[in-house]
Amino acid sequence: MENVDVLVVGGGVVGLSAARAIASSGRTVCLLEHHSRTGTKTSTHNSGVIHSGIYYPPNSLKGKLCVEGHKLLYEFCRVHEVPHLRCGKLIIARNEKQSAELKLLLHRGLANGAEHLALVDQNFIRQREPHVRAQAALWSPNSGSFEAETFVRILTKLCHQEGVVVLLNTTAIYGDCVNNGIKVTTEREKIFAKIVVNAAGLYADELSVAFGGERFTIHPCRGEYAELVPGKQYMVNSHVYPLPDTSGHSLGIHLTKTTHGTVLVGPTTRYQTAKDDYEHDRLPLQAFYESTNNLLPEIQMTDLRLGGTGIRPKLHPPEQSFADFLIAHDKNCSRLVHAAGIDSPGLTACLAIGMMVARLADEAL
Repeated sequence: MENVDVLVVGGGVVGLSAARAIASSGRTVCLLEHHSRTGTKTSTHNSGVIHSGIYYPPNSLKGKLCVEGHKLLYEFCRVHEVPHLRCGKLIIARNEKQSAELKLLLHRGLANGAEHLALVDQNFIRQREPHVRAQAALWSPNSGSFEAETFVRILTKLCHQEGVVVLLNTTAIYGDCVNNGIKVTTEREKIFAKIVVNAAGLYADELSVAFGGERFTIHPCRGEYAELVPGKQYMVNSHVYPLPDTSGHSLGIHLTKTTHGTVLVGPTTRYQTAKDDYEHDRLPLQAFYESTNNLLPEIQMTDLRLGGTGIRPKLHPPEQSFADFLIAHDKNCSRLVHAAGIDSPGLTACLAIGMMVARLADEAL
C-alpha cells in the first residue's frame, strides 16, 4: 500500500489548484484523474470568463473566492504567459425598471469587494459597444477572458514541478475512513492518505458516498453555446450581458469575447439526469436568436452558428435559485475534505479555492 499525506481525487482546475497549493507546503500529494488528460470536462467546457464578483450574495464563498480568485488568476496568467484579456463587461438595462435593478447589482458587487464598478449611460455604451442598444449599463472593467486549456496545461506542469504524483486513467472506487486517514482503493492499487480531497466535479456526490461521507446531490446542468459567424465578430469588443435570469440558474444568454477573437453566445441552462450527455437533443439556433437580438439588434439568424456545450455541477435543484460552494471537512469523516458543487464562478475562483482547501487539509494533518 502506497502512503501519501494528501490524495486529491479529480484533475480539473480545482483539484490541480488544491494539489499544487498543498504540495508547495512540503506535503506529499497524489492526484487521481479518471480521464487520460487533466481538465478535459467542466474546466474547459465553458466560456473562459474571468468574473469580478458581482452576482453572488454577500458573505458567500462564491462572492469571497471570486474576488480573491480573479486577482490571483490575472497574476498567474501574466507570470505564466497564459493568453488572457481584461476586456471588461457591460450588464445592460433596456428600460427604467431594469436600470433600477442595475443599482441593486452594483450594491451587491461592491459588498462583495468587486472593484471599479460603475453605472454608465448610453454615451458610454455607444463608445464602448457601438452595436449594442441599451438605456444604461453596469460597467465592470476587471472582467475578462483567458484560455482555459493553456491554464490547465501549465497548472498540471506546475503540479509535477512541486512533486505531485499525477495518476491518469485512474478511478477511486471506494475509501475506508479510519482514525488517522483513509484507505483508498482504485482499479490497480491501494493508497493510504492522511487526507483525501474530493474534487471530483460532477461525480463529487458519488465519491462522498463511496468514501462513507455525507450525502448531497450534484445536479448536472447543461449549457449550450452558439457563436457569431466570423464576419460579425467585430460587433462585440467586450463581454455583454443582460440582467441575470430571474430563476437564479444562470446569468442569462450573453456575449463573450474570447482570447481568440471569437464571440460566444450563451450558455443556456437545462437540468438533466445524465452527467456525461453533452450532445443529445441539442438546441436549434432559434433558441439563441432572440436573446442575441436583444443585445445586438442588427443580428440576423444567419449571423449565428452552433458552438460547444458544457455541464455544470450544481448543488441546488431546478426549484431553488442558489447554493454556495461546498468547501469543508466532511461531517462523517473529517479526513475527507470536499471541494464540491463548483459551478460558476469556480473557474475564476479555482486558485483561491485551492488555497482554501490547502488550509483545511493542513488543519487535519
